[in-house]
Amino acid sequence: MNSKLNKDLTPEQHHILREEGTEPPGSSPLNQEKREGDYHCVGCDTKLFSSSAKYESGSGWPSFFSSLPGVFETKTDMHTGYARTEYHCKKCGGHHGHIFDDGPKPTGKRFCNNGLCLIFKPK
Repeated sequence: MNSKLNKDLTPEQHHILREEGTEPPGSSPLNQEKREGDYHCVGCDTKLFSSSAKYESGSGWPSFFSSLPGVFETKTDMHTGYARTEYHCKKCGGHHGHIFDDGPKPTGKRFCNNGLCLIFKPK
């Protein structure tokens, strides 16, 4: 992991990306983002999601039914007492959120992402 990437993070972003924290539900302005574009990792600028995969899940966090191929690594998180699939940026290791099996078609997946970890780049 490139330590230069950490210097530009806010304390909140650092807590989420590097300490596996979570932002409060409903707090991200990206929940309301409807424009066409791409979502990038705030830690390393890797393109992670396309706006075409974003949907309103009602969870309070920006949600996507798929990511771009090969951008995340996953691990099992037991912090809540039950197994959840946590995902991290493959390039910088930043924690972004969890994947659930309650998303829409075509994947049935919900990538529940912390908005503070994303940079939206409109087309």
